[in-house]
Amino acid sequence: MRSMKIWLMFTLILSSSVSVASEASKVEGLWLSEEKDGIIKIENEDDTFFGHLVWIKPKDGKTASEFLDIENPEKDLQDRKLLGIKLLEGFEYDDGSWSGGTIYDPKSGKTYSAKMKLEDGKLNLRGYVGISLFGRTSIWSSVKDIPKD
Repeated sequence: MRSMKIWLMFTLILSSSVSVASEASKVEGLWLSEEKDGIIKIENEDDTFFGHLVWIKPKDGKTASEFLDIENPEKDLQDRKLLGIKLLEGFEYDDGSWSGGTIYDPKSGKTYSAKMKLEDGKLNLRGYVGISLFGRTSIWSSVKDIPKD
């Protein structure tokens, strides 16, 4: 009887941790920015989520590989290509949201504290300074593929 209780408890613990992992992974994939000018691929490594810029909409005759991180406050990074840089990092899943991370805004060269939450299939990403009250939410859409330029 005792071994049955232990087995049942182990099974319940295992199934609840699988459920949490499944919920956490829902943010993984390709996300189109609110401005529809970039796609970010969100991935998980060791229960920490991060995102790389994998597509930039061509603009003013420039291809994606020609966009540089010119607004970066670090002079030695201003000539790096934007394509492939890590925009999101350090997010951890807890109770329906991802928090504790940062977002880098290449348009301003600034990095903000950030949190994310899925609502109605959209990713609400809130960047802020200090506390979440002082920030802005951007709504990203899930996409299946990276466009061919």
